[in-house]
Amino acid sequence: MKSLRQATARPAVALAARPIPIRKSAAARLSGACAAFLALAWGCEAPRQQNGEEPVDPQARIWAASVEITPTGPWPQGDQRGNANTQGPGTWMRCAFHMSKADAKVYELSHERSMSMPQSPFSPPLEYVYRPTVGIPYTAHAFNGEHLAGGEPGAQGTQMDALGHFAWLPEPWLGEGELPAEAAMYYGGYSQSEVKPTPDSPLLKLGMEQAPPLVTSALLLDARAHLGGGEPLPPGQTITAADIDAMLAAQGLAERGILPGDVVYIYTGWSDNWNQPSYYAMGPGLGYDAAKMLGDKGVVLVALDNPFTDPANDGQLTGQAGPPEGTPEGLPFAIHHHNLTQSGVHNIQNANLAELAADQVWESCTIILPLRSAGASGSPVRPIAIG
Repeated sequence: MKSLRQATARPAVALAARPIPIRKSAAARLSGACAAFLALAWGCEAPRQQNGEEPVDPQARIWAASVEITPTGPWPQGDQRGNANTQGPGTWMRCAFHMSKADAKVYELSHERSMSMPQSPFSPPLEYVYRPTVGIPYTAHAFNGEHLAGGEPGAQGTQMDALGHFAWLPEPWLGEGELPAEAAMYYGGYSQSEVKPTPDSPLLKLGMEQAPPLVTSALLLDARAHLGGGEPLPPGQTITAADIDAMLAAQGLAERGILPGDVVYIYTGWSDNWNQPSYYAMGPGLGYDAAKMLGDKGVVLVALDNPFTDPANDGQLTGQAGPPEGTPEGLPFAIHHHNLTQSGVHNIQNANLAELAADQVWESCTIILPLRSAGASGSPVRPIAIG
């Protein structure tokens, strides 16, 4: 069997016109009922090495076996799922391991949704109308309801981005005249005419309906503890690739590492400002080199307890300050750009990670079910972790 580190090595993501590969090995071909229940009950005795060493740790064995049956890129031409192609028996196997623990607990990773929650300045605010109790004549029924009078549910609160949420232009637009949207390009090489041919068109490609249910293993990295000394990270602070490696080591996760199909949650402490005016004005976030590293490792989704996934300096949104150091020229939201248009990695904004971090649940099963809203650029979500 390969070592876990060897089994998880992965080339950079690129597009190619070939089927999604699924690697097989002896670890993935465990026979009989023992293989079927390995992740749930560790029903097999771990085989001894030929040199007589002690059996391999069951958890490490499951991780290695899961990687062998987890698809990896490059993804086929015309792909619309990106790293969500990793989802399947391999990621479910890792999830089952956490769900089967006797002391497993469910953690809510979203904030309650309401008109009073902080809302993104980039989208219209939500406006719910709560209707009076009504009845049906000649029945004993009475019922309640509400409707949405305005706003963008998929871009407010705890929400997930579709890959079609972001595109890029051949060169920066200077804000003069109309945006040359016809030149925009999207993940997978799709053009504006293929994705959104008219201003009022839904996304014809890369919409929210293309994202499958995410049922996979998750890692929580505690940047608040590691980088902030227990305090929330300040606005504009970037979490680098080196920081991620250091947090993996500090939290005892270095040997496991980041596996293809993982979700990576990063706790910054910025959620302490939830319901404060400053919450949506700025915040810490993921660094550009970290986004590239996570995409290359095959993660399916990244979520921080911040409003943008990207870091934002105080005054940046109002033009009074530039983006954090290291941000590529012309790409102030470089993490959105890289994840959604280059790597095919989904984002969740406004994750609620404080309880998970307080209990130091570094590894878990996570389940994320975006709405199948055809042509939508985002979806409200209620992610959970079980661990």
